[in-house]
Amino acid sequence: MSETATSLIPRLRGRALGLAAAGTALVLAVPVPATAVVGQSRAAAEPVSVMTYTARERREALAYWTTARMKAVGKSVDLGPTGPKAKPYRGVALKTVGRLFFVNTNGADTWCTATAVKSANRSAVMTAAHCVRRGSSPGNTNTTMVFVPGYSKGKQPYGAFAVRTAASPRAWVNDSTDDISALVVDADKKGRKLTDVVGGQAIAFNRAVGGTVSALGYSATRPQRGEELLRCVGKAKKENGMQAIPCDMTGGSSGGPWLAEFDTTTGKGVLVSVNGSLDALTPTKMYGEVLGATAKKVYDRAQKG
Repeated sequence: MSETATSLIPRLRGRALGLAAAGTALVLAVPVPATAVVGQSRAAAEPVSVMTYTARERREALAYWTTARMKAVGKSVDLGPTGPKAKPYRGVALKTVGRLFFVNTNGADTWCTATAVKSANRSAVMTAAHCVRRGSSPGNTNTTMVFVPGYSKGKQPYGAFAVRTAASPRAWVNDSTDDISALVVDADKKGRKLTDVVGGQAIAFNRAVGGTVSALGYSATRPQRGEELLRCVGKAKKENGMQAIPCDMTGGSSGGPWLAEFDTTTGKGVLVSVNGSLDALTPTKMYGEVLGATAKKVYDRAQKG
C-alpha cells in the first residue's frame, strides 16, 4: 500500500506499480491488531494462506464504514485526471462489482475494487491479494474490511457485507507473486447471502489469454475520486507471464474484474483476471494475473468456507 495520498509503491518483479489507493488520515506504520490472524497452523507448504476476522471485528467494520467515511476517503486522494482510456461505465446497473473498503497496514482508510462471483457458498468475492495484505510481509494484513456491491456516489443500493475470511496464495505472502485473493463475506443484515442479493459473475481458470476484455474499477483519479465505476476495454495479450490490456486507471481500481464476453445490457461476463499493476506512474497498460492452478485453489478455499 502507498504511504501517502499520491505515491504508488513499485512492486511485482520491479516492473509494475501497485494500484490500491491510500487515504491521508494516518501515514505512520502501526502494528497489526492481534485479532487479524493469519492461518499459520497449516504446513508452510500449504499453497493458500487464510486470514480470519472475528465476529466482533466484523461488527466493528460495519459500524466504522459509515456513508460519510466512505465519501471522505475518496476526497482525501487525488491521483490526477482520469486518463482517456478509462471511461465511466455506462450500462445496466452492475450489482456484482463494488468498492472494498478497509484500513491498511499504516492505519489509513482506503479502498480497492472487488467482484461477487458464483460460488458454492454464495458468498465469495474476488480481488487482488495486495488489497488484503502486503506482499513478502506475512504479518502486515489489512483490517476493518467491508464490501459494498454496486457502490455509486455514496449510495449503497445492496447494502454492505463484512469480510469474514480472506484467502491469498502463500506465494504472495512470501514472495509478492500471484496477486489474487478470494474473500468470504457475511450475510447481510436480513440474513441474505451475497449472490442471492446481487448475483455472481462466472469465473474461468486456465483460459487462454486473448480476446476483448472489460476492466472495471473505482479509480482515485478525478473527477470520480472513487465515487463512480470506470471501465477500460481492450484486447488481452500475454506479457512476461501475466496478461495486459491498454488501460490508464490507477489507485483504487486494484482488484477490479477483467470480464471477458461482457454484455452491458445484462451486466454479465466471465472473470478472467483482476486489476493488479501498472506499467508506469502515468500508465498505458494494466496487468493482471493469468488465473491458473494457484488461483483455483484460492477460489476453492473461499467458496468452501
